[in-house]
Amino acid sequence: MRLRRAVVLGGSVAGLMAARVLADHAAEVVILERDGDADEVGGERRGVPQRLQVHALLPGGRAQIERWFPGFGREAVEHGAVASAAHQSEQWIDDVRAVTAPNVMLLNGSRTFIEALLRRRTLALANVRLLKRAATGLTYREGRVSGVRVTAADDEGVMPAEFVVDAMGRSSRLAAWLERDGWEPPPLERMQIDVNYATAYFARSENDPQVAAATSRVSPGYPKRTHAALTAVENGRWMLLQMTYGEDRPPQDWDGFLARCADLPPVFAEVAHNQPIGEVHTFRLADARRRRYDRLDRLPGGLISVGDAVASFNPIYGQGMSAAALHASCLSEYLCGASDATGVATRFFELQKVVVDAAWDLSTQSDAQRLETSRPPLPIRLQRALVGQVLAAAVVDIPVATAFNEVAFMNAHPSTLAAPSVVLRSVASNVRTRARRR
Repeated sequence: MRLRRAVVLGGSVAGLMAARVLADHAAEVVILERDGDADEVGGERRGVPQRLQVHALLPGGRAQIERWFPGFGREAVEHGAVASAAHQSEQWIDDVRAVTAPNVMLLNGSRTFIEALLRRRTLALANVRLLKRAATGLTYREGRVSGVRVTAADDEGVMPAEFVVDAMGRSSRLAAWLERDGWEPPPLERMQIDVNYATAYFARSENDPQVAAATSRVSPGYPKRTHAALTAVENGRWMLLQMTYGEDRPPQDWDGFLARCADLPPVFAEVAHNQPIGEVHTFRLADARRRRYDRLDRLPGGLISVGDAVASFNPIYGQGMSAAALHASCLSEYLCGASDATGVATRFFELQKVVVDAAWDLSTQSDAQRLETSRPPLPIRLQRALVGQVLAAAVVDIPVATAFNEVAFMNAHPSTLAAPSVVLRSVASNVRTRARRR
C-alpha cells in the first residue's frame, strides 16, 4: 500500500516509531515537532516534563523496536546504555529481597538518550524528514483528513496529508480539534493516582556494575511509603528515583533525598554514597488518562492516535515507551491488512485496544485498590485475590516470578496469569511459605 504523504504530529518515541512504520507505506513521511532542538538528531525535547526521571526499556518494547530497527540494543550499548542481565538486577518488596527470574533483562538509558537514538535511526530513512513546526489543526475532504494546519514564526499554512498520526502526548489537542470541527471527540477516562517523583543522578565508576537495575516496592499497608528504582545509564551515571503518593512528597533537597535513601534497601543506599550530579528533579502526575478512540462511531478517515495521546499510565510501571513501540506494530498490522488506509481506522483502534487494555489494567489495579472507599463487587474481589496469590508467590517462586515478569515486561497478556498452572503453583507456593514461617 502506498500513500503520497503521511504526517506525524510529535517527535516522541511514539511518533518516531509510527514514522518508521509509515516509511514502508508512504512516499514521504513528515514529522512535525515544535519542541527544543528536536530537529537535530542528538537534541532533546525540553518540554517533556518526565524526561529527567528514571526510564528503562522493557523487554517487550525492546523486542518491538528491534523489529523495526535491527541492532538497536547493540548500538545503544555501544553509545553508553547499560544492558542489565538477570544477575545484575534486584527486586525488593516490603524490604524483602525477591527471587530473581531469568527474564529480568532491561536496556537502561535516560529518556533523552533512547529518544535521540531512535530519532537518529528514523531520520536516516530516505523518505522521512522532521520539521520544526507546530500543528494547530486539521483539514478535511469528503470525510477524510486532507491536511495539517501548521505554523512557524509568523508563517501559517496547510501541509497536505493523506494520513495523520497524533503523537502529541498526554496533552494532545486532537480531541479539541475534532470537537471544534464538528466531529465526535473521544470519551476521556481518568483515574486519580497523585504520584510524586524525585530523581537524582550520581557518578558511576564501574562500567559493568554488579547491580545495574533495582526496584523497591511497598504494599499499601506497609509502614514505609517510599517506592524506589535505580538504573545505571549512559555517561557513567546512576539514576535513582524515589516515588510516593498523595501529600507525601519526596524531598527536593539533597540532604532530605539522601536521608530517605538510607531507609531504602542496601543497594540504594550504596549508590547514594557516590558523588551527586546536578540537582534533584521532581515530577508530579495527578491522574492516569485514556482517550477512547475505540468507542467513536464517527471519526475522519486517515487519522489515528498513538502513545500517551491515547493512554498515559502511572509511570512507576515503566510501560510508556514499550506501549508506544507496540502501537507502532499495531499500525503496521493495520496498514498491511487494510484495503484503504485513508478510511476510518476502526481496525487499528481495535488492535491498539488490546495493548492499551493490558497496560491500563495492570497499572490501575493497585491504584484503584489504594483509593477506593467502599467494598468492591465480588468479581473484583475474586480477581484481586487471584492476583494477590500470584504477586505473593512471585517473591519466592522463580517460575511464578517469570510468568509475572512476562506480563509486566509486556511480552505476554495479563490473562496468562489466570492459567491454572500459574494459579495452582502460586497457591501451593504460598501455602509452603506460610508453613515455613510458622
